[in-house]
Amino acid sequence: MSHERHAARRDELTKQVLEAPGHTAPALRAAAARGEGLPEELGELVRKIHQHAYKVTDEDLARLKTRYSDDELFEVIVSAAMGASLERLFAGLRALEETT
Repeated sequence: MSHERHAARRDELTKQVLEAPGHTAPALRAAAARGEGLPEELGELVRKIHQHAYKVTDEDLARLKTRYSDDELFEVIVSAAMGASLERLFAGLRALEETT
């Protein structure tokens, strides 16, 4: 199908974000992408990203900077955003399939 012509690129990008060496463990990044199984202090941030990313505030990040580095937070945020975007993409593709 034409909507899957970029699937290989999407899958490679997802793999790089979630599995490549980084400042955080791949398991933590995968949990952020799924939006579950996170340490409690990161759970609130990741839930916000998955549900209403525009509601993330500087205060949310400042609270976490006492425990996580900027690089670690960046990786968690990107992973959560990647997971949220994939959820929306696949929901949209399912909706298209149902209408055809």
